Amino acid sequence: MNRKQQLFLASQSPRRRELLEQMSIDYQVISVDIDEQQHQGELPAAYVTRVASEKAWAGWHAQSTVIKSPVLAADTSVVIGSQIMGKPVDESDAFEMLRRLSDRTHEVYSAVALVDGETNVRISCSEVTFRLISDDEIRAYWQSGEPQDKAGGYAIQGLAALFIDNLNGSYSGVMGLPLFETAELLYDAGYNLLEQFKGSEKR
Repeated sequence: MNRKQQLFLASQSPRRRELLEQMSIDYQVISVDIDEQQHQGELPAAYVTRVASEKAWAGWHAQSTVIKSPVLAADTSVVIGSQIMGKPVDESDAFEMLRRLSDRTHEVYSAVALVDGETNVRISCSEVTFRLISDDEIRAYWQSGEPQDKAGGYAIQGLAALFIDNLNGSYSGVMGLPLFETAELLYDAGYNLLEQFKGSEKR
């Protein structure tokens, strides 16, 4: 199926909006509110899959029209060992998170869900290795303001890039919206993502 239709993004994240715009996708943001508490015994991959799906379904049900538009949503978690690291509540919490991430490899799970009357989900898992970070660097990083609303207390697209020794996986997935997996969902739903290339200059 080849179609050009409205797409809703169930996210207030400026990073997810930026990544979706990178794909030249027309969309509107729709506000959703769900309980993102991790269930007891829930593994990271299952957690991000469930939360992304629930966000997308909340956006689907929030539409007032009878003929509803597809809703895209995502969820990303920084994981060390089997523990999901949320957003730091204060400087002390961020300091502890970044000390744990320092000089070791952690995982970032990012799930993207598309609801169009049914749920389709893709998941990305990346490995991120931090170099050894000094306490002074952690304090200075906190004072930059960047870690305050970020899962795991860092933003790969920001100053934290200075700490990252290696990335094995999806850069956009670590940012919050894995573009390869997102494109797969949109292609399967009938979106023609090649429209953005029409009329482009040959190089």
